[in-house]
Amino acid sequence: MRFGELIAMALRTVLANPLRTILTMLGVIIGVASVITLVAIGRGASAEIEKQYENLGTNLLVVNVNGNGRATQLDYSELMKLEGLPEIDTIAPTVIKTGSNVKYDRTQEKYTLVGTNDRYTLINKVEVAEGRFISAADLDLRANVVVLGSSVAKKFFGYVNPVGEQVNIDGLVFTVVGKMREKGSNINGTSVDDMVIVPLETARRQFKLGTIRTTYIEAPTKDDIYLAQATMKQYLTFKFKSESGFTLVNQDELLNARTKTGNTLTKQLVSVACISLLVGGIGIMNIMLVTVSERTREIGIRKSIGAKRRNILFQFLVEAGVISGMGGLFGLLLGIGIALAWPMIYPEQPTEISVDVSMYAFLFSALVGIIFGLYPANKASKLRPIDALRFD
Repeated sequence: MRFGELIAMALRTVLANPLRTILTMLGVIIGVASVITLVAIGRGASAEIEKQYENLGTNLLVVNVNGNGRATQLDYSELMKLEGLPEIDTIAPTVIKTGSNVKYDRTQEKYTLVGTNDRYTLINKVEVAEGRFISAADLDLRANVVVLGSSVAKKFFGYVNPVGEQVNIDGLVFTVVGKMREKGSNINGTSVDDMVIVPLETARRQFKLGTIRTTYIEAPTKDDIYLAQATMKQYLTFKFKSESGFTLVNQDELLNARTKTGNTLTKQLVSVACISLLVGGIGIMNIMLVTVSERTREIGIRKSIGAKRRNILFQFLVEAGVISGMGGLFGLLLGIGIALAWPMIYPEQPTEISVDVSMYAFLFSALVGIIFGLYPANKASKLRPIDALRFD
């Protein structure tokens, strides 16, 4: 019997009992759909993380000072001299004060205040929408000027240009010189949209913020970031006489670690989803055993008129493969549909459908059906014609 005839016969057999066939395929459908959906969500999350890191740049190094007191103080002028090194391109030291009271007219709200220099926008890849950013002259003069994040500007001024207006920050009057373009949250959850940015020395003197806590350092290229990290480690260890007074966060290392963790989690979830495929295979074996029992007389008749053992074996294997293949196809369509609909339900969680994983899941589902259908098919092929014909 030709393979095409076996497929046609198998389709007629499985479609003769549609409800039983659907219930048999259910485990395979759920397994394939789960694999495709979980991989799509995992890849989408990884792509979103990579995008956020790329917005900051993988050649970014963040220095955090842990200790207090003069022994762990960073000097601004010393830090800026390091810009002359070939492995360091730009440096932006910062001081931060959370919960600053910002007031304009009768409106008052608490925002994060950041004191930094004119390199901050270059390193953090943020843009000015109105006016200008902090200049070198503002730093030298310790001017009371402020740049508002987009959310802050919208809160106090709506869609009106705030440049030239004056706001009160913790009892001190500052002149607005610029408004930042909306960017959204970074990978660490912070957002320049909810910040008010002032010159570094102004923040240190006016708000008594003291030592520089966080410094952003950008290397010329991604390849230079590890050399810049080694240079800063050597410099800070010499200055603090210890390696415990600071931490260095390499953005490239952080990206690799996050990506590796995400991939590991996705693989674990896919492994759990594959259990559904195995359960589906057991269901196929069970229903094929029932089918063999129901068609014992048919098998006896076929053998008595010349059908060989391999013909019976292939017939039942093809039927098992058709059931699992149809389940895999429905699971494939269901998984792709869920993956496409997921961002509509959860806009903050994009998905990325993997064509190769989808094909592997489909092929694996068909293989599971054939493997689990092997025992019932072998049992059917071994039936003796005389015994099969006497079966009632």
